[in-house]
Amino acid sequence: MKIIYQSDKEKVTTCAATVGFFDGVHAGHRFLIEELKSIALKRKLKSVVVTFAVHPRKVLNSEFQPQLLTTLSEKLQQLESTGIDTCIVLDFDKEMAGLSAYEFLKTILYKNYNVHTLLVGHDHRFGHNRTDGFQEYYQYGREIGIDVIQAKRFSTETDTHISSSEIRDSLQNGKIELANRILSYNYSIRGKVIDGFKIGRKLGFPTANLELENKDKLLPALGVYAVRVHYNNLTYKGMMNIGHRPTIENGSKISLEVFILDFDKEIYYETIVIEFISKIRDEKKFNNINELIEQLNKDRLSVMNIDNQIVNE
Repeated sequence: MKIIYQSDKEKVTTCAATVGFFDGVHAGHRFLIEELKSIALKRKLKSVVVTFAVHPRKVLNSEFQPQLLTTLSEKLQQLESTGIDTCIVLDFDKEMAGLSAYEFLKTILYKNYNVHTLLVGHDHRFGHNRTDGFQEYYQYGREIGIDVIQAKRFSTETDTHISSSEIRDSLQNGKIELANRILSYNYSIRGKVIDGFKIGRKLGFPTANLELENKDKLLPALGVYAVRVHYNNLTYKGMMNIGHRPTIENGSKISLEVFILDFDKEIYYETIVIEFISKIRDEKKFNNINELIEQLNKDRLSVMNIDNQIVNE
């Protein structure tokens, strides 16, 4: 996949495109992109996804916290896995936000990026205040020279509503398996291992304390999770706690701690990726440290018993 940033000012050959923020690049997005690739193939055009570097709402409101499913680099990685030819990354700003749908189609897509076929998501709207709909897009396209096509609606036998919002809601309620199913891959976070209080080591469960790489990334609900830990091109089973550590009175600060099974390396200041498999339990305050240790041993057994085959290559 070729990546073109707006600042590159690079020209594109006549193409078929679709536009969106594509947070998560979930199953619905992938269905749309497969339709785009099919159209592009039939018309002998390049397939192009047009997306944005920053969440549009954050540009309009600096206080807005996007709670991203994917950072830009993660999104580009997922888009590459779809097999599209090119991804164009636009720098959404207040000037672009002020463009009407007609102006966006004509100036950005047609003139700047040579889009001659545009596949619009079934219920997707764009342009200033998002007041126009597909019929208006279709008419604008006829005037400009873009063939605007409405995408098919996507659903599955188990999931009738598939959206980034639905995935966020699932993660915030600890429904990891549901979120992963809608995403079509396992949700993950990425961060740097930082110094902690080393309490886990005293309990027999030395943990890596994590600092998120991107503060706009969504954290799943508080609790204990079975995870995969990716470090130095190897993958390990692990159990992760997201929470306040109430038994040791950690205060209101949310800690991210992962105990990596069969692992004894020092990885301070290294970057690791945590892939969520399943939620084991809610966070709980125990009466004493011994009760906590007993529960941690049970958690470790739960992680080991989860069907979570790991292959280190």
